[in-house]
Amino acid sequence: MKNFALTVACPSTRGVVAAIANYLADNACNITDSAQFDDKETGNFFMRVSFESDDAVDLDRLADGFAATAKPFEMTYDFHDQTEKMKVVIMVSRFGHCLNDLLYRWRIGALPIDIVAVVSNHMDYQKVVVNNDIPFHCIKVTPENKVEAEARIMAVVEDAGAELIVLARYMQILSDEMCQKMSGRIINIHHSFLPSFKGANPYKQAFQRGVKLIGATSHYVTADLDEGPIIEQDIVRVTHAQSANDYVSLGRDVESQVLARAIHAHIHRRVFLNGNKTVVFPASPGSYASERMG
Repeated sequence: MKNFALTVACPSTRGVVAAIANYLADNACNITDSAQFDDKETGNFFMRVSFESDDAVDLDRLADGFAATAKPFEMTYDFHDQTEKMKVVIMVSRFGHCLNDLLYRWRIGALPIDIVAVVSNHMDYQKVVVNNDIPFHCIKVTPENKVEAEARIMAVVEDAGAELIVLARYMQILSDEMCQKMSGRIINIHHSFLPSFKGANPYKQAFQRGVKLIGATSHYVTADLDEGPIIEQDIVRVTHAQSANDYVSLGRDVESQVLARAIHAHIHRRVFLNGNKTVVFPASPGSYASERMG
């Protein structure tokens, strides 16, 4: 059996779900998981369907044939082979907690991606990356060479055929041009505090203000710094008895978890852009299972 997914976005109207289900049934496909959301505020409808078919069913033919079903509903849609791993470029600077976490999840199969390259503006993680048989590219970034450096980064992405860029604590601001070119295909992670603290050491500021919750936010990158559509968030509680260094350690841990969950949602086509927000459907059964334990 083959495992596929269909993602659909269209104006909300009667009969969409029935039309999708009937088309799949008529083409010898069996729905194994389905999620949908009707946004009353925007009038948009979103749906993700996992389904199985026998080996005789061709995905391209299935997609081409769906056009007649989609047209009356003005559907935007894609069919995906769920066995194909998305090609990903990871970018990192000098904080390695997210990179190391992603490499471990990738290595055991808990995060089924194809890491085609790691890009950094420092050499700190060259050895760990190369030891995992992943190409490492050190591209220094300065105010004087920023345009040239970004062109080199995009060359790495395009030459590797990457579909997604992950900023695993990459501490350089991307240009508006790169953000637009890769719109919906760059995921970032950063701390989340209430009240908000910015600058070189936000955890120290949070400690000094007696913050009781440390959080992390993962989002799509846009030209507006740290204001792109949010994919995933989480928090961890801290107390007056913990030190500033405790804040840092706990913060790094929640950042790693949130980034991994955001990537997991994206690669399984569970995230839909809905204006400045996202619709994120629950994971299908079995999608968190690892290929091996360690």
